[in-house]
Amino acid sequence: MTESPVQMRQDTLWRFEAWAYDFAEFLARLFPIDAVSDFGAWVFRALGPLTSPNRVAETNLRIAFPQASDAEIAGLLAAQWDQLGRWATEFLILDKIIADPSRVEVVGAERLAAIRDGAGPVVFISGHFSSFEIMPAVIIHAGITCQITYRATNNPYVDQRIRRSRFRYGVRLFAPKGTEGARNLMRALSKGESVALMNDQKFNGGVAAPLFGVICHTAPGPSTFALRYGAPLQPMSVQRMGKARFRVVVHDQIRLVDTGDRDADIAAGVGRINAFVEERVRERPSEWFWVHKRWPSEIYKKPKAR
Repeated sequence: MTESPVQMRQDTLWRFEAWAYDFAEFLARLFPIDAVSDFGAWVFRALGPLTSPNRVAETNLRIAFPQASDAEIAGLLAAQWDQLGRWATEFLILDKIIADPSRVEVVGAERLAAIRDGAGPVVFISGHFSSFEIMPAVIIHAGITCQITYRATNNPYVDQRIRRSRFRYGVRLFAPKGTEGARNLMRALSKGESVALMNDQKFNGGVAAPLFGVICHTAPGPSTFALRYGAPLQPMSVQRMGKARFRVVVHDQIRLVDTGDRDADIAAGVGRINAFVEERVRERPSEWFWVHKRWPSEIYKKPKAR
């Protein structure tokens, strides 16, 4: 089938973006790890405030911290651009970071060992904290068979490269988001395998639950899976300990109560997950992914969410 001019232009743009990704990855792998991290921080801190996501991040910060002064919000904005830049460039060399045992500390590793040795399956949950891609690598390196969800990028050529990068640090089991992904996750849980999902982004049509006191929509998937298969939620988070050095925390499990009222039980699970996310963000506010429109769209149309 012959491609239309619009499709050809789109394909050409996608290929150019993939080439740019390859070039950035090539350069990143030439330099020391900390230098790559520092460069990303410098670029994003300089250019981030000039972009439209800066407005989104500021709105989110004012929702989460309504009592913060303008100076405090400005400081958090700058700090989150620093963190976001480090994450973006570190992803290109994440296999090198993970291969260095001095750069990744795991707190609660015994919980992962117990899951590996038969205490599973579990539903791993987390959010976009710091260099969040380290979390699935830690799960897999602990010897746990785990289906990990991901959202494919619009550019199929870049998506291939992202998957290739994940393969370098051992993450090979993916369950793409969507209906087919949900089926994959259910098949995995029925076989006694664990699953991992990020649960801190907007999900239209999801469960309405408060986050920082403001109602937002959250995917019910993790709570639904946990209740259906009697599996605990296993929260994890990633913390930056200085440049490209990290602490991965395996938190206490969350066990949901099955009362027989499935809708209410799922809503209760979503509420507990949002509470977990909020607690982590309050602990380390600069390390969350603030540039995502987490709350209802109309909030971002206002001059300021003050």
